[in-house]
Amino acid sequence: MASEKITIKDIAARAGVSTGTVDRVLHNRPNVSKVALDKVNKALEEMDYHPNMYASALAYNKDYTFYVVLPRHEQEAYWDEIEEGAQDCCNFRRDFGITLKFIYYERFNNVAFTRMVRELFTAKIDGVVIVPSTLELTSRFTEKLTQRQIPYVMLDSYMPDLKPLSFFGQDSFASGYFAAKMLMLIANKERQIAVVKQTRDGKVGSKQQANRETGFRHYMGDHFPDIELIEVDLPLDEERKEYEGILNEFFKKHPHIHHCITFNSKAHLVGEFLLRSNRRDIQVMGYDMVPKNAECLRQGSISFLIAQHAYQQGYASVDTLFNAIVMKRKVTPVNYMPIEILTKENVEFYRRKAI
Repeated sequence: MASEKITIKDIAARAGVSTGTVDRVLHNRPNVSKVALDKVNKALEEMDYHPNMYASALAYNKDYTFYVVLPRHEQEAYWDEIEEGAQDCCNFRRDFGITLKFIYYERFNNVAFTRMVRELFTAKIDGVVIVPSTLELTSRFTEKLTQRQIPYVMLDSYMPDLKPLSFFGQDSFASGYFAAKMLMLIANKERQIAVVKQTRDGKVGSKQQANRETGFRHYMGDHFPDIELIEVDLPLDEERKEYEGILNEFFKKHPHIHHCITFNSKAHLVGEFLLRSNRRDIQVMGYDMVPKNAECLRQGSISFLIAQHAYQQGYASVDTLFNAIVMKRKVTPVNYMPIEILTKENVEFYRRKAI
């Protein structure tokens, strides 16, 4: 008997119980004796019954509130694509009563992060998507989520010890290793390469960036140990106009540098400087297909971008909460995004919204 043709009456007749008892079992409601539960489960197994969870979730008519916790950012950043993907998924699932709310924290500000968490827990929360802060701060947050049995999905940086419901993002070490390998296809004769960073108090913005750099340095140490890696810092606290002077002084001091790499989504800071300076002797490699990076790629001041499908990460993270919480389905715990390289020649074929 096919599942779609089986009715509650059929199951009740097979199990020898009332239709009300079958309904309570199918919807995990209380007040069912063990004897009756065993009878119904046996009947379900014998009839090879598979419930239509999609229809059941619609019929249940419950509201759900999901939060997306992101670092505060400027417009046209990588995080905008995360937000767009998450919101599109929420819109697609709107019939299920899902509300999506975004909340932001200031990187490097532990007090503000703690305050954000405290305020968040005064609200109704059914699921959370979080871009982690430091391990210490994030673990305090996730401990409270676990205590309240609130599922959470991680983006950007994977912290397996915190046991998230799921993770979406690149294998950041492998990504950095791959970036070095690709860069060395065109820079293998160089004596020096610039590593462009943005830090505050000597720290980069995320664990993901740090892991990318570690992977990059591992490859360089293994295969090109004689190439010197020289760092240049564009401090996060500085005004954009200050970067012009920093970069101008750096390249005057290091005339033999013709290749740079960044591990965040701000490769355009160097790319735009090179375009303004009409410099064609320096190439940049960076991350993320944000609009400003893409434009520098088209104009030739950025040679490679590594894409990590931010839109898809945002969409999939909310969809994972939907499947786990609303549909009661098992979800894949670790979802590594592809490591894709974009150039001037293929950037127009990049499908950021493909799911």
